[in-house]
Amino acid sequence: MSAALRSPTFLVGLANLLAIGGSTYWMREHHIYNLEEHEARMDELEGTLRGHIGLIEDALDRLEGKANQNKQ
Repeated sequence: MSAALRSPTFLVGLANLLAIGGSTYWMREHHIYNLEEHEARMDELEGTLRGHIGLIEDALDRLEGKANQNKQ
């Protein structure tokens, strides 16, 4: 049994599995981090867009108010 554990083929295979497992874990963590960063950027963008839409609606209300005042 110990001779099988010491064989170069087994050790290379074990190292290969550990490398694949480690890189898979790192890629998953990196992907999750990027998703969280993307969500934060989208939330910030949504707030900015809502603010701009509010400004546009206010300006439109003012313009419509002036147009309605001229008709009366």
